[in-house]
Amino acid sequence: MAVTKIHPIKSTLNLAIDYITNSEKTDQEILISTHKCHVTTAHTQFLKRRVQEQVHGTVLARHLIQSFLPGEISPELAHEIGLELCKRILKDEYEFVLSTHIDKYHIHNHIIFNNVNMITGKCYQSNKKTYHQIRYQSDLICKEKGLSIIDEYYEIFKKKYKTKGKSWYEDNQRKQGISWKSKLQFDIDRVIRQSKNWDDFLSKMEKLDYEIKHGKHIAFRHKDKERFTRGKTIGEDYSEKRLKERVTESLSRKRKLSKEQVGNIINLVNNSKVQASKGYEFWATKHNLKSASKIVLLMREKGIKSFAQIDKAIQESATKRQELQDKMKKIEHEINQLSMTMENIHTIKKYRHIYQVYKEDTTDKAFLKENQTEITLYRNALKNLKKSYAKLPNTKKILTQLDLLQEKKNTLFQEYSSTKNSISELYQFRKNYETYLGEEVERW
Repeated sequence: MAVTKIHPIKSTLNLAIDYITNSEKTDQEILISTHKCHVTTAHTQFLKRRVQEQVHGTVLARHLIQSFLPGEISPELAHEIGLELCKRILKDEYEFVLSTHIDKYHIHNHIIFNNVNMITGKCYQSNKKTYHQIRYQSDLICKEKGLSIIDEYYEIFKKKYKTKGKSWYEDNQRKQGISWKSKLQFDIDRVIRQSKNWDDFLSKMEKLDYEIKHGKHIAFRHKDKERFTRGKTIGEDYSEKRLKERVTESLSRKRKLSKEQVGNIINLVNNSKVQASKGYEFWATKHNLKSASKIVLLMREKGIKSFAQIDKAIQESATKRQELQDKMKKIEHEINQLSMTMENIHTIKKYRHIYQVYKEDTTDKAFLKENQTEITLYRNALKNLKKSYAKLPNTKKILTQLDLLQEKKNTLFQEYSSTKNSISELYQFRKNYETYLGEEVERW
């Protein structure tokens, strides 16, 4: 199994090549190969080609990364696959430097190739089509070498429905309410609700002991932390653009609520301030009249004319809210079930080749001992799937189902949130009705 990524290099080409050919990362430079160039002079050769072909674009080279599943491949095989991938996609028409890194928990290839074609003199066209060609050839080679193949729909599923950017440890911390990212998220959400504008938001975050770094991506660092955390790593709603939008949206909601909000009716009989101050009594009387007028208008809009009707409306809203909550719980259960199905399918595809080897010779105790975990995971996943499916489900269809369910859940949640405001408003009507309006409302 291999994941492929590609991005342009527009500057510091020499540093990029130095990084990928680092001796500590490449088993003392054993796992390095080149084509039509030398490691130490590759960057100058790339630039010389640009001059020869009179290329004036900003892209100097392309950096392709091919990452393999932990424990699935040897460094030598990974390097061999990298060379084969270069042969198929570059076709001996581009200078390149290939290195295999073994310093991380997963083995991965780095390929930096010249953006200029040696034969045609034209620039490499990096787009969706060429990326899919790279990915197709990478998958094909992995399949030929007996490695598992990545399911593109599972990859989309991971991005959408699995915990984003969080390790198991961090996710466990989050569930316990002590995750650093969860705390940052909580503080940002709280400050947004309190902020008058973007500058006020930044100022309030700084008062909470956060250092803020501006650039391509906004980042935050608490005084207790060594590193900055990019807003976008928390979620899509925490990029600088979305944060600015959310501050504006929060202000709009506040203004709307302030216009619609009904104030408390002040009891003029038992209020000590009213008895002590004629000025306050005058203001309170005026306030009550305004509030009463607003209540009457709002109640008319809702068709409410009596105390009993208010109680009935409160009960109906509470019932509706509970029904919406039950529907969301049901949908959440279905999402969890489909997510589990996705994981089981992934496990089966991931370890199928190991299980097939095992089935060919179940007497091979050494192989069984070495791969006991993978074989058990495969068997459990297959057992779970057979409870609901006669054959291996289609991941594309499951992803479509998940998207539809998530859309339904989002719609229900919006409706659920609105019922909360509705109930609060009705309780306000009830309170004011008891205090001031009484049965007189029936005559309005």
